[in-house]
Amino acid sequence: MKVLVVGSGGREHALAWKLLQSKRITGVYCVPGNGGTAVMKGCKNLPLRVDDFEGISRFLEVHGIPLVVVGPELPLSMGIADYLKDLNVMVFGPNKAGAQIEASKSWAKELMLSANVPTPKAEMFAEAETAIAYVEKQGAPIVIKADGLAAGKGVIVAQTVPEATTAIASLFQKGFSKVLVEEYLTGQEVSVLALTDGKTVRPLLPAQDHKRIGEGDTGENTGGMGAYAPAPIVTPELMSRIEREILQPTVEALVQRGIDYRGVLYAGLMITPEGTPKVLEFNCRFGDPETQAILPLLDTPLEQLFIACCEGKLAEQPPIAWKQGSAITVVASSPGYPGKYQKGLAIAGIEQAENFGAIVFHAGTKLKQQQLVTDGGRVLNVTAVGENFSVAKTKAYQGIEKIQFEGIYYRRDIGHRLVSANFLAS
Repeated sequence: MKVLVVGSGGREHALAWKLLQSKRITGVYCVPGNGGTAVMKGCKNLPLRVDDFEGISRFLEVHGIPLVVVGPELPLSMGIADYLKDLNVMVFGPNKAGAQIEASKSWAKELMLSANVPTPKAEMFAEAETAIAYVEKQGAPIVIKADGLAAGKGVIVAQTVPEATTAIASLFQKGFSKVLVEEYLTGQEVSVLALTDGKTVRPLLPAQDHKRIGEGDTGENTGGMGAYAPAPIVTPELMSRIEREILQPTVEALVQRGIDYRGVLYAGLMITPEGTPKVLEFNCRFGDPETQAILPLLDTPLEQLFIACCEGKLAEQPPIAWKQGSAITVVASSPGYPGKYQKGLAIAGIEQAENFGAIVFHAGTKLKQQQLVTDGGRVLNVTAVGENFSVAKTKAYQGIEKIQFEGIYYRRDIGHRLVSANFLAS
């Protein structure tokens, strides 16, 4: 069977790469894809936008493609699953109503409270003045969140009241109609991505990502500068608690609202110093770059899980099988990211990186006259798998050192939490 993957980032490259490892998959189309999917055997890019639902549906009908996998949140929030449902096509990704869990922070917070899901206290504001007055009363540190899609950059952890007031003013100036002001929690952040068919929930391996641009988790927030899996802080006992107290109650709350949610339920969690998991945010799709660290460890055929979710038969599937070991992905970004950055920089060294055992997923690249060039802020995800984290990390960094483009930047401390916690070789 053939599959169509919607999206153009490193996450979508990883999804296409994993799907093509299955004997059942004869080809993958990417809309619009990137430079990596353009040259990957068995994959073909289509010159369509992710929001061109009519063009995508025409292509599906003409070519008889039975499964669509939606990577980014934008087309999900616009209703791509709803649009395609009448074509007798399986769509892995929630409908527009379900995608509100990411598209609206206020809607998601209300859903969590109704389901008694543990989450930080928060208030929603439609005016900058009242939000600022609230912050001045609460003090800092405090968290400011845009109530809408912001490409992973709508959360500001303000250490001071002036920083918080500046963030509030900036988000309203950018056109957001509401902001969420949330209490600041300490602990470790963890990403738990779970598959669901609207009833059953199956978590994938827990991952930790690094959102800040600077080493030591400093500087501006980004879409993610690297990730690793599995995250040892999530023990089997803690994962059972997350399923019981967070994932399953959330799916049941969606059902109570008449929402048939089929796809990924991504819980961004804070594990407090007391060991309590609390939901910082939900996303309606695979994480990026967490997916690039999780999928290389997956042993169960990916399309088998997607089809089970689409058909409402996830409970009939055997437990998800995983390879032994650890995986890490390191993001190579353009100079200037997450601010303004230049495109069109020639890229070299990917083949040499792969010779060191790295898997190079393309994020912001394109082919220009057969030359691979940069085409985004996050350019490449250099991924490696090893028998333990230390081995995986060494392979990934040996690989990324072989890659060149003008001004290449990457953090050299991905996984530093594991080193400090003595999990390095476990």
